[in-house]
Amino acid sequence: MNRFRPNIVVKGCEPFAEDTWKRIRIGDVEMALVKPCPRCVVTTIDKETLEKSKEPLKTLAAYRNQEDGAMFGMNVIPLNEGDIKVGMSVEILE
Repeated sequence: MNRFRPNIVVKGCEPFAEDTWKRIRIGDVEMALVKPCPRCVVTTIDKETLEKSKEPLKTLAAYRNQEDGAMFGMNVIPLNEGDIKVGMSVEILE
């Protein structure tokens, strides 16, 4: 997971469930999920050894490839200000 540098990780849902979400709320903060996130080559570098490989992009490209590259996660825009914290629930609004 450290290769993907996520800001938010959601547990308790099916893999890639976020692809179908349009708006979510965490605490008081509503967020719009605006587009899939293409992953860059930084994900292919082991952060401890600095070794480079073709993974995980090779595997992602086999079933998550789009015009802009291998997709993993979503780009999200907060719609209002507020605090979110580890352990807060995610409410799917749309």
